[in-house]
Amino acid sequence: MSTVTEEAQRGSGLAIAGRRESGVTAMSDINFQSPPEAKIALFMRRFRGRGDLYARRFESVKTGKSGYAPACANEWARGLCEKPGVTCSSCRNRKFLPLTPEIIGQHLTGKDASGRPFVLGVYPLLQDERCAWVAADFDGDAWQDDAAAVCACARELGFPAAVERSRSGAGAHLWWFFGQPLPARLAREFAASMLTVALDRRPRIKLASFDRLFPNQDTLPKGGFGNLIALPLQKQARLSGNSLFVDDAFRPFDDQWAYLASLSQWR
Repeated sequence: MSTVTEEAQRGSGLAIAGRRESGVTAMSDINFQSPPEAKIALFMRRFRGRGDLYARRFESVKTGKSGYAPACANEWARGLCEKPGVTCSSCRNRKFLPLTPEIIGQHLTGKDASGRPFVLGVYPLLQDERCAWVAADFDGDAWQDDAAAVCACARELGFPAAVERSRSGAGAHLWWFFGQPLPARLAREFAASMLTVALDRRPRIKLASFDRLFPNQDTLPKGGFGNLIALPLQKQARLSGNSLFVDDAFRPFDDQWAYLASLSQWR
């Protein structure tokens, strides 16, 4: 019987073979002093998702409920918007708004064009059922131990992850970026293999805090877009010390932009 490590490497064979042949590439030398346009361009390249729509966070004043919904030009328009009886993906009058540099800027500053709080969510699963990155979500009491174990094993295999403290501050996202979009099935198998190796090499770690992968689907669900993820570096979260990239001791890097620019992409 093959070892867990062998199975993991076989499952992520495309990425590993690509790494041997092509190596890694780094983004340009952007840092916190770079102009906003350069930062936004880097952000859009790094966190590429669906470009024809995006989601924004909402919070009901009446119920306190929060969540994310696709941004739509017809939202709550009388005679057009069919919420709450019909989902946005099924609405006959949907007119989704595209993801633009201006929207990225609003996320980074934390305010939309009207001055309202703004948090951006993107859909990683592209229309051709590929993805430019994969992320693993950890959320629970042991999230630091679990995330650290996966990071250590991934680094040992030559695939270091970028670790982001989540918006809540009580969890983490582990990010792996690809030079070219991969079939979502392969990307998810690759991420799952990192978890499997961690379980094999760190038997005391149960990964109980692992929640899900982004994307969480191999293929686009009928009439849907797949799951979404809130992107890092949103201003209000940053002011609380969250939604930031952190080191092995879970301390935020001093220059988030220089760190983001330095990350490797696997081909």
